[in-house]
Amino acid sequence: MDAPVADRSRPSSLSPSLAVRFCGLELASPIVLLSGCVGFGEEYTRVEGFSNRDAGAIVLKGTTGQPRLGNAPHRVYETPAGMLNAIGLQNPGVDAVVERILPTLDFSETRFIANVCGSTIEEYVEVTRRFDQSRIDAIEINISCPNIKQGGVQFGNVPEMSARVVEACRRVTSKPLITKLSPNQADIRENARLCIEAGTDGLAVINTVTGMALDLATRRPLLGNGQGGLSGPAIKPIALLKVREVYEIAGPKGIPIIGQGGIASVQDALEFIVAGASTVGLGTALFYDPLLCQTVNSGLAQYLGWHGLNSIAELVGTLDMGVRSPGGAC
Repeated sequence: MDAPVADRSRPSSLSPSLAVRFCGLELASPIVLLSGCVGFGEEYTRVEGFSNRDAGAIVLKGTTGQPRLGNAPHRVYETPAGMLNAIGLQNPGVDAVVERILPTLDFSETRFIANVCGSTIEEYVEVTRRFDQSRIDAIEINISCPNIKQGGVQFGNVPEMSARVVEACRRVTSKPLITKLSPNQADIRENARLCIEAGTDGLAVINTVTGMALDLATRRPLLGNGQGGLSGPAIKPIALLKVREVYEIAGPKGIPIIGQGGIASVQDALEFIVAGASTVGLGTALFYDPLLCQTVNSGLAQYLGWHGLNSIAELVGTLDMGVRSPGGAC
């Protein structure tokens, strides 16, 4: 395990619990499997050794009102310490997800969260209303997708527009509402504040960072969409800072955060929790380590035990931001 060195002088006499409470939901683990990385929840059941019970929640693939074919290829490109994707929200549409896919999922194993996307506020509302009438446990509003040409980025990068989407969706559902925030904006704190005022119950921080890859032989973008979303360890420092900034706004109001962006180890997960995340999202790392959930769960439990902590909640937001003496390179 690559967690920070623990203080072994105070082992807990109690068995620590990984259970967390998030937006009114009881999760067996603080791990959330992120949208777009596990399809519609059933794909990972094909991986030998994987169990949905290893995750506290699974966020389903982004869903729109009508079916979408997605972007032209290429859609994925590996970069140093990361991955660019421009899938373009390929999905069968909300009716197919609600009527054909949700009935196949085992809701006794874990929590399932819908991911709602749209090109207009009306589409967000339509999809949210449809999921509100389903078995889904919670709804994530994806207002920050950087690889579609309409909606998404525009809604997510303008705080007032983000709040309008949240407010409209809030009116048509009583289920827990989570807003996925974009890192590609000037002031993520202001966006978080307005989304909280508009009625979001939780925040997912962050979505992918806008990026590009080029083919020098043709002098053209390697992705069919021209640009895509960068994920993986390369964006972890950005995500960690954004989680802390949002926690400064959300923490005092009791709004929980899913911390996500480059988490690939126990240490990564712990850092996000200390920065202010109540739960941690695993995404890109699952492509090369499908059983990462088990490793992270085991490491979190060990860390809590050695530090005399009985729950994840005791660790959330405990970062010491005291000013350090200046030194080193400029």
